[in-house]
Order: sequence, then C-alpha cells, then structure tokens
Amino acid sequence: MGWVGSELGINIIDLSEKNISPYDYEHKNINDDFIPLMTHLLSHEKIIFSTPVYWYAASAQMKTFIDRTSDFLDLEEFKNIGRRLRGKTAYIVCTSISSEADQSFLNSFKDTFEYLGMNYGGHVHANCENGYFPDEYMEDVSKFVKSVKG
Repeated sequence: MGWVGSELGINIIDLSEKNISPYDYEHKNINDDFIPLMTHLLSHEKIIFSTPVYWYAASAQMKTFIDRTSDFLDLEEFKNIGRRLRGKTAYIVCTSISSEADQSFLNSFKDTFEYLGMNYGGHVHANCENGYFPDEYMEDVSKFVKSVKG
C-alpha cells in the first residue's frame, strides 16, 4: 500500500526515523522531534496513520507518537496547539495477518480520535500473512484514496 502516498500526492513521515521519546510526566523529553512533527501535521486537515497491527495494537513507534499527544493536554503552553486537532479528519492504513483489521485495534484509534475531537474518515487494511500483493488490494486502495480525496 506504499503507493497510497503517491496516489494522494502526500509526504510520508516514517516515525522510526524520528527521535520521539516515550511520554514523560515530567516532560523532560520536550526537545525531541515530537513537537516540530506535530506542528507540521497540524498544518493539514487530513492525517493518515499507518501501522502494522502487532498483537491487536499499533506499532511501538505509533503508540509512542499517540501517547505524546498528552503533551498537548498537560502543558499549558501547548494546549492551544493541541486544540487544533479538533475537526481534523484522521484515517488508518494498516496491515496484519488477518483477513480484516481487528476491531479492538481500530477502536483504539477511533476512541483516540474522538477524545481529541478528530473525525474518523475510514481505514484500509491488507492481509499480509503470505506477503503483500498490491494487485489484490487495488480496489480497496482506490476506494480509500477516493474517500480521502473526497
């Protein structure tokens, strides 16, 4: 599904290439890559979260990224920035070794989006148990791209 990004003409940000520390109640990690990355994301109305499903959950990098949104809820100087998530539309692109995306996985994102005041735009999933074969998902990806462009 790597061509979703090129179909939509978007930049893809690989969280594994960023220095994003786990959430810290004392906020000693405030100078890592999270705040600049989130500031960049907030300039967009639609945000696509892409991750494999590991044990019914997002990857460690994605979970850390999502956990860090708490910085925008805790720190007074960032609350106005965090409020800019409200009204944005969030989408999910995921892979797993199942025929469908696990509902508990999807619900963890949907609940987070709702809590942050974001709209859920939908998801696309690929079963990669035997590898990823793009031709098998052309229709699903086309529908997803159309809904994001919509």
